[in-house]
Amino acid sequence: METGIKQQFLDLWQRYFPGADWPIVFYYAQEVRQAELVQPAKGQRCLIGDLNRVRRGESLAFNKDAVGCSGGKRYLGFTQDLRPNFEYFLSCGIPGEMEGERYKKSPELVREHLKIQHTFKAPEPVIIFKRWDNLLEEDQPLVVIFYASADLLAGLFTLANYDEPNNQAVIAPFGSGCSAIVHYPYVEYGSEHPRAVLGMFDVSARPYVSADVLTLAVPWTKFTRMLGNMEESFLITQSWTKLHSRLPVRYKAS
Repeated sequence: METGIKQQFLDLWQRYFPGADWPIVFYYAQEVRQAELVQPAKGQRCLIGDLNRVRRGESLAFNKDAVGCSGGKRYLGFTQDLRPNFEYFLSCGIPGEMEGERYKKSPELVREHLKIQHTFKAPEPVIIFKRWDNLLEEDQPLVVIFYASADLLAGLFTLANYDEPNNQAVIAPFGSGCSAIVHYPYVEYGSEHPRAVLGMFDVSARPYVSADVLTLAVPWTKFTRMLGNMEESFLITQSWTKLHSRLPVRYKAS
């Protein structure tokens, strides 16, 4: 990570978003470095619940075995496989065999959705999540993930659009909680013009976050532009001052 960018963000975040959570980041690695390797999952376990430990200040590493959900393995790039009869699982289910989540109206719609969904293969065998204040100079974040209340999200959303000529700087694609913070923003990271990803609309993942929290996952190159714009943007105006005083305090940095 570029020297000085960690402290620059820490200073500006406390100035313009006082009391708000530090974001977390992820990157892929060949081996575990300066993080705890999460033990293999026993049964079904949601990645979003595990990441609350990262928000509290732990640095965690996951390999394929540590992810306790078939969807999580796919959306972190560890496999391209889907669970059997996935189109029924996401929709109406199979009577007497499988209860459907009913997030899509029919299996046919799920199949059409899968045709346009990009997949990727994890570039390394381990994915590491860290809170921003725990980053080291040798870390190379790919995506910065903000957990945001409505006012905080308004600020981040507006900042994401600040230097864009169009109205598509932030997207909100349908998907699981982990796809919103890893899969979609990682795909955006590799695009010519990366966009931020608004998420955590997944009803199954939402019990693992507060009722008023959504996420905004920002690919690294987009994030650095946002950081560079902070001191000349609306954040220096009275319009923002009226809001930042009511930002909720959650997990404080240690």
